[in-house]
Amino acid sequence: MAGMSFFSDMLQSITERGRRLLASGEPSTRMEAEKDISTLCKTLLSSRGEASGMALAAEILERWSALDAAGRQDFVRMLYEEFGPDTLRLERAIENYRDDKSSDAVIELHRAAEPQRQELVRRLNLAPGGTAKLVEMRQNLLAMKDMSEQFRAVDADFSHLFSSWFNRGFLTLRPIDWSTPADILEKVIRYEAVHEIAGWEELRRRLVPTDRRCFAFFHPRLADDPLIFVEVALTTSIPSAIADVLNENRSPIVANEASTAVFYSISNCQDGLRGISFGNFLIKQVVEDLRRELPGLKTFVTLSPVPGFAGWLSRLRKAADSDLDGHTRDTLALLDDAAWADDPAKVRAVEPVLMPLAARYLSKERSDGRRPVDPVARFHLGNGARLERLSFLADRSAKAMRQSHGLMVNYLYKLDDIEKNHEALAQHGQIAASAEVRRLAATGPAETGGGAGRRRQDEKQSA
Repeated sequence: MAGMSFFSDMLQSITERGRRLLASGEPSTRMEAEKDISTLCKTLLSSRGEASGMALAAEILERWSALDAAGRQDFVRMLYEEFGPDTLRLERAIENYRDDKSSDAVIELHRAAEPQRQELVRRLNLAPGGTAKLVEMRQNLLAMKDMSEQFRAVDADFSHLFSSWFNRGFLTLRPIDWSTPADILEKVIRYEAVHEIAGWEELRRRLVPTDRRCFAFFHPRLADDPLIFVEVALTTSIPSAIADVLNENRSPIVANEASTAVFYSISNCQDGLRGISFGNFLIKQVVEDLRRELPGLKTFVTLSPVPGFAGWLSRLRKAADSDLDGHTRDTLALLDDAAWADDPAKVRAVEPVLMPLAARYLSKERSDGRRPVDPVARFHLGNGARLERLSFLADRSAKAMRQSHGLMVNYLYKLDDIEKNHEALAQHGQIAASAEVRRLAATGPAETGGGAGRRRQDEKQSA
């Protein structure tokens, strides 16, 4: 941290020196401060001096911060219209490549095809705090929800650069515990996206007990701001409900007695880094660290939400060509009662109908013909996990009832099978699932009889 502070102070000093140059009595430099943001960007691209370049970058980012919503949309359009590829250079490179397939021709074609805004963003990144400001800039871009060509093109450039800048090789895995600086702990409370942390006392219950762990990835240019963090419960069995993990009256176990590590919450902290994949590295690194610390751990599993299930089921119920029969539709209509889960009769009726549909959603539905449609399933199954178990009414929070009718899922990370499972999904669209889930997905809702609980008991006996 001391090294980072020294580096930041040095950058700030260079930038201030550049600002003094721009504000000096020289007419050519004094005019820079009066130019519009487009002209400043063009000046930055042509700049050769480090101090003046960093000062220009800082000035541009400050002006962007002061823009209102309309001004920021105009800024995106300006990036697209004025800082695309050099078309004349690109056309020459294309013609040259047609005549000459040499490596030099390929290199020139690559360079000519790169939009000038990519180099502009690189130079903006040189400003003190530039990386954080550019992440904020992309967050703002995504929030515009504009699917036009110009916005998609600019976002593609940000994604391309961020994929390199936030490469796993630049990230540091750090444990988060009660001794972590308070400003970082405050961000953990704020960024928690799966199971809300109500305050400091609840955070303490998640960090202090001997059977709890938390890890986060950090980037050197965002040293005090986690990119993503995972909360881990050390247990003696695979939990089927989040209450088993978060119960404030539970009795902690000694870490060395644990046989199972449960990843019960994974939160991405930076909206501006959406789509930049480093969560898979986080899971694998945490598994390795936990195995070194606690050799007795044999099972690595998640307790995960199913955020897309309720929406998918709603669309299925409304579809005119749906394959749902009358009995299934009538039963699912019980879900329209916000308090259905408090009525034991409705719970008994819903479970045997809902669970096969949930297994179908997770193991058979695809977003693009190959990848799982549910975002959390896509993440874990894409990482090589196995769809292990579905748990009915495992999360009774308002958010979970709204998103998944209370359903939760265990994804099993069996280390010997991770690569095989990943390749099966990536190459052939095959989802790794336990025998229990496969049987459930193959069972029609009307055939489930006594429900998932009795079915699991029958499977254990047959096994």
